Amino acid sequence: MRRTAGMGAPGGGAVRRARERAVGGSGGPSARRVGNPAVRLLAARSLRAHRAAWTAVFAAVAVTSALLGALALALGSAGLGHARVERYAAAPVVVAGDQEIRWTTTPWGGEPQTETAGLTERVRIPDTAADVLRAVPGVREAVPDHAFVVRDGGADGADTRAYTGRSWPAARLAPYRLTDGREPRRAGEAVAGAALGAAVGDTVAGRTVVGVADGPAALYVTAGEARRLAGHPGSVDAVGVLGEPGVPAATLHARVRAALDRAGLKDTAAGQPLRALTGDGRGGAEHLGAPPARAELLQLLGAVSGTVLMVAVLVLASLVAQALRQRAPERDLLLAIGATPRQVRAAAGREVTRVAAAAALLGALASAALFPILWTALEASPGVVPEGLELPTPPWLFAGVLAAAALVVGVTRLVVLVAARRPGRPGKGGARRVTGIVLLVAGAGAAGTATLQGGDAAGAAAGAATVTLVAGCALLGPWIAGAAMTVLDRPLRRLGGAPGRLTAAGAGAHSRRLGAALVPVVLVTSFALVQLSAGATMERAATAQARAATTADLALTGTTAERVRGLPGVATATDVLRSSVVLARTQAGTPRLDRLPVLGVDADGLAGTLDPGVVAGDLDGLRRPGTVAVGADTARSLDVEPGGTVELRLGDGTPRRLRVVAVYERSLALGEFLLPKAELAPHMSDPYPARVLAARSGRASTAPESVTSSVGPEAVRTPVVPEAVTAPGAALNGIVSTGIVAAIGGLTVLSVLSTLALIGAGRRDELGLLRQVGASAGQVRRMLGLEAGFLTATGLLVGLVVGAVPLTAFAWALTGGPPHLPPAQAAAIAGVVLATVVTGVFLPVARRGAGR
Repeated sequence: MRRTAGMGAPGGGAVRRARERAVGGSGGPSARRVGNPAVRLLAARSLRAHRAAWTAVFAAVAVTSALLGALALALGSAGLGHARVERYAAAPVVVAGDQEIRWTTTPWGGEPQTETAGLTERVRIPDTAADVLRAVPGVREAVPDHAFVVRDGGADGADTRAYTGRSWPAARLAPYRLTDGREPRRAGEAVAGAALGAAVGDTVAGRTVVGVADGPAALYVTAGEARRLAGHPGSVDAVGVLGEPGVPAATLHARVRAALDRAGLKDTAAGQPLRALTGDGRGGAEHLGAPPARAELLQLLGAVSGTVLMVAVLVLASLVAQALRQRAPERDLLLAIGATPRQVRAAAGREVTRVAAAAALLGALASAALFPILWTALEASPGVVPEGLELPTPPWLFAGVLAAAALVVGVTRLVVLVAARRPGRPGKGGARRVTGIVLLVAGAGAAGTATLQGGDAAGAAAGAATVTLVAGCALLGPWIAGAAMTVLDRPLRRLGGAPGRLTAAGAGAHSRRLGAALVPVVLVTSFALVQLSAGATMERAATAQARAATTADLALTGTTAERVRGLPGVATATDVLRSSVVLARTQAGTPRLDRLPVLGVDADGLAGTLDPGVVAGDLDGLRRPGTVAVGADTARSLDVEPGGTVELRLGDGTPRRLRVVAVYERSLALGEFLLPKAELAPHMSDPYPARVLAARSGRASTAPESVTSSVGPEAVRTPVVPEAVTAPGAALNGIVSTGIVAAIGGLTVLSVLSTLALIGAGRRDELGLLRQVGASAGQVRRMLGLEAGFLTATGLLVGLVVGAVPLTAFAWALTGGPPHLPPAQAAAIAGVVLATVVTGVFLPVARRGAGR
């Protein structure tokens, strides 16, 4: 056997022992311990010697920790969120319908899964529930509650004013007490809530105010009139249970639950058992939109958190790898004098842990300070957080920022262990190249999947494709940079003079350095492109469809199509009711419950008012009950056509199997389903039309003013605002997405600056040598300018390709056309990238006088 030093050769043991003493151990058990003196010494010395390099990592970790800390607080607050309890505050138990539907199915090769979705239309219960509850021991009173809308048309042609109406006995459930006057005793009398601003003797909505009570703006009428105005005989919204003095709420709830189970009472919609609500759960019976909005907020924040974490991993991996790569000679020297690869990795891990821990703590403090301000701004934005949704932030919740900081430190430590896995042995990168190609293929496959899906699923597939493609580009960065420089090598050498030759030579010798600089540029370009273009593409397509679909001459509010059709100069009119349905389906084998906005219309009044763009069937079929028209994309995904059937849950959870009579193409504007008004209205909390669309007869001679004078108090809108549905949570999604795009965009811009700063710091000796061998300051500056131009052009081009692949798939799946990005936004992306790259290239060397 061949004898080598350290394995029996003369003097080998002495050499090996000398090396061990130099580094503090042999890599045996002592080297494996975190407290190894050599590891501590190497980490401390290196941290002091490379402060500038770790500054970039420190900044990225701090920003990442601040982002994830704020998201952790938002997730915690949304998780604790609940509907506010107001009008049932005095009732320890409230009996109401189940405002959630459930669907259990077995995905491909898996276990049964149950999906849930919230309902935003009232699920009513039989009025006999009050009689059952009154017989429960410990119940002092069971008060039925109806909520309805009272409309006051006014006398000056202004918009109709709407007030919440309730029975006066139900005011005891809050309780709201009289502050003036008396209770209503007959039809035509009402008690006004103090916030209404009415006084005793006033007339509101055709009713005489006989009393004023504390509380919100509402009109309270007699119990009999409330039943009549509610318009659903035999059912009530809820029953508030008031207990006898001394009966605990828990005891009362248990008795009520047992009584309901014995009676076997079901709701009047889907036939589900009634719910007995206590505590914060009572708010769900008041503010129907709050629980679904909370679920949507949680889902959105969870998806955003995952995206931020993936982007942070890419950013930190690039920065840490570059910081360690610049110390390769130092690392090789340590290995040469006897340090083991394990010791080098341990020292690097200890070093980055110190930096990351301090930075993550700073970011956590920043997130804790900024979160209340940001959350308050979110709640104050109109239409973002629905009325009645409480988002509490107890003090103990702020401990979540420490968990986020620990996660960031862990990710950073994992990144440094991977980056330093084989110090001193860089190899040829075969595994890296194969992995990068696999990720590119996987990203392209995810983009292809988006073309087969729709809605949120297509957006999720496009987002996953973007991150996967960027990760592949990160691994293939040196080869991408090398390929780009191969194309530009000859033009740079011929047209760039001495600076061009220097640029080409430097790029050829340092492809890894160029690849590291290229990755964050590609990341910021592709991320901004996808996020901005996806929204712009959808908005442009939906706006175009809405304009084409709305052919009405007039839009009226505060009235009905029945009244408008009788006016002179009106040829036809249709009511437009806005509600939602729930569609149960599977996508890629995964069960889904989608809550979708829908319109209810009069088939007789569609001609001249709404044109959905029918591609199959006939909308005249909507004259019959039990029918539906379906958007083309949904029809393809469900594999239905005219004559087929589709099963939906209406707004209150009522299951209906409807016959498809038509398929239309303008679903981005009008929603995926059009239903007859008569089919939708009975399942809405307020079945009054959102507006009426009308077409005039003799359009050239009939002026809107003539219709206005005929309508009287109703409001006429011209020109007509195009009809368009609003997806659930659209306002919230827009606000949160804008904020997150800005935050992640800032993180990626910081990554570009930090990476280029690291590279610049490592090039000072190289630039100094160029000056010593005769290069002028102007030549060095022009060389740096060419490098900045190369990075900008290549990064924008690769980022455009990376972003265009999922964007094209997304746009084709949802709009049937190419993606769209407003020129101003495209120019902004290019300008930000150019300014960031130029700053990152020139600033580090300018501060040290490298260009002088």
